Amino acid sequence: MKYSNPVIKGFYPDPSVCKVNNKYYLVSSSFQYYPGVPLFESDDLVNWRQIGHCLTRQSQVHLEKIDSSGGVFACTIRYHNGRFYMTTTNNSTGQNFYVWTDDIYGEWSEPIFVDQGGIDPSFYFEGNLTYFMSNGTDDTGRNSIFQCEIDIETGEKLTPSRVIWHGTGGRYLESPHLYKINDLYYLMAAEGGTEYGHMIVYARGNSPYGPFEAYPNNPVLTNRNLGGYEIQGVGHGDLIQDHDGNWWIVHLGFRQIGRWVMHHHLGREVFLMPVTFHEDHWFTVGDDGTTQGEVETNYIPNSAKQIEQMQYTFHNTSWDIDWCYLRYPDKQNYLLGDGELKLRGSQISLDTADSPTFIGLRQKDFHAEISCEIRVNDGEAGITLYMDEHHHYDFALRRIGERIEAVKRLNIGDIKTIHDQSDLNSNVAILKIISNHDTYSFQVISDGIEFDLGSAQTRYLSSEVAGGFTGVVIGLYSQDGSCSEFNDFSDFKCTYFN
Repeated sequence: MKYSNPVIKGFYPDPSVCKVNNKYYLVSSSFQYYPGVPLFESDDLVNWRQIGHCLTRQSQVHLEKIDSSGGVFACTIRYHNGRFYMTTTNNSTGQNFYVWTDDIYGEWSEPIFVDQGGIDPSFYFEGNLTYFMSNGTDDTGRNSIFQCEIDIETGEKLTPSRVIWHGTGGRYLESPHLYKINDLYYLMAAEGGTEYGHMIVYARGNSPYGPFEAYPNNPVLTNRNLGGYEIQGVGHGDLIQDHDGNWWIVHLGFRQIGRWVMHHHLGREVFLMPVTFHEDHWFTVGDDGTTQGEVETNYIPNSAKQIEQMQYTFHNTSWDIDWCYLRYPDKQNYLLGDGELKLRGSQISLDTADSPTFIGLRQKDFHAEISCEIRVNDGEAGITLYMDEHHHYDFALRRIGERIEAVKRLNIGDIKTIHDQSDLNSNVAILKIISNHDTYSFQVISDGIEFDLGSAQTRYLSSEVAGGFTGVVIGLYSQDGSCSEFNDFSDFKCTYFN
């Protein structure tokens, strides 16, 4: 079969995966967005459908007024003795914790905290023992993977934390995962930073504590030397064995906007590559240790077909599964109907690390047409292309007294300006955004007349400009309102084109 990467498009970084019976389950980081930790299900590792989130209650995770790219960092999902476990870090509070569920389609538990520092926590289960690992620095400041044993019922440490590996010497040792395969323990991690130098490395040993011998040809997977190739930043992976005994790795990567344009704005996405174990019990990954956009493999039968959803609307998405909020939403400002949306603006704006009236979908590809009919009754209502509170493009209708205008506002760091605007004769208009690799173009249709409000470059919403770990989210929002009237959103469409 030939399939295309990424297998999950858009801002879903730091993937972790487990297999239960004939299904695969995957989680990813969510940072300041709520609900936290998107949860996916698959039958074949290539086609994924989101089925929920792990953190759906405020009591499970603190997100109030945290900065963008704070909050929920990399997570791990595992299954043990009939129960699912998801562990992660709230980087804003500096706490590692986990939640569990016996029903993958239901609610998850309240958090159980583990008194071990670092980030990117992971579990390894063997018999009645639970090993808990994370990455940090030792007493000398050296990058390290730490591990202890815990009581899985309470999170209590049963052993002191100890260093089990210092990696291969690359910067930012992170994302440890431990596996037992053919009586050997494999410890996999990432180095190089989650940027253009990202890479996956591993080592093996005879016990969960090592000592670990590094793979002689590390890194086992990286695109750092593929200059001019779209897929970059390959790293942070998790191994999984499929129904037929084949091994795979799911990992993050990103797609830059042009061959020689080192900017990316869709965020870090989920990629899938086949793994080969050799007679010497070392394994290799992918096409000569790199990740490609098109992968041909005999691990999946040719009868299988990769299916991609090309259009997202109010009717074919779920408010609770597909859409997300900035931190904790004030639910009294949202009316989520069947095929329609009403939002009431407050004085909390998109420019603050708070909870403006906002509900969004992650942008999943470069080429898209986004449109929505909006009726503005109070304040401002529109569509935002949102990277963080300092980097977003807002396209909106504004009511100023009896006057109605369409505006395009560009927010790039400390530069915030209304770049284009047009007076309208009606408070109802269709806002349309045309997205390409390098530009967003903005059009207003009111009373059957189309107005062109110019364009803006995608690069100024990129991670290279904004920093952080997220990607562009297509948000519907209201702000500057009196908190008395709702604004109406209908006929939303986001259509992608290959």
